[in-house]
Amino acid sequence: MSKKIVNTEKAPSPVGPYNQSIVVGGPMVFVSGQIALDPATNTLVMDSIEEETHQVMKNVEAVLAANDCTMDNVVSCSVFVKDMEHYGQINAVYGSYFKEDTAPTRALVEVSRLPKDVRVEVSAIAVKEV
Repeated sequence: MSKKIVNTEKAPSPVGPYNQSIVVGGPMVFVSGQIALDPATNTLVMDSIEEETHQVMKNVEAVLAANDCTMDNVVSCSVFVKDMEHYGQINAVYGSYFKEDTAPTRALVEVSRLPKDVRVEVSAIAVKEV
């Protein structure tokens, strides 16, 4: 099994001992949890839950692009939220990044705390076209 580390400056640098993504065996791409850090300024985008979620998804897209993938390649996502009361707004933004008929599987769970006290974090698994 081959393992390739892929990081990009177009997404935030990891805030711990991990990489943005790892490609395994060629087609499988594992994207680390992304939060709403703007990679250009290294500041959090948290004016609204919608803007925060958009930044998170843009960061996921940037890591996927570094792996020659798009959101169409995503087969599964894990979404972590600080407050389930924001479910509707988060879900609306999240859903705008996928085609409804080919959307990936997903788990969405409420957690007590996330890195840098953000409200949303998303990780993804993608499969490259083979």
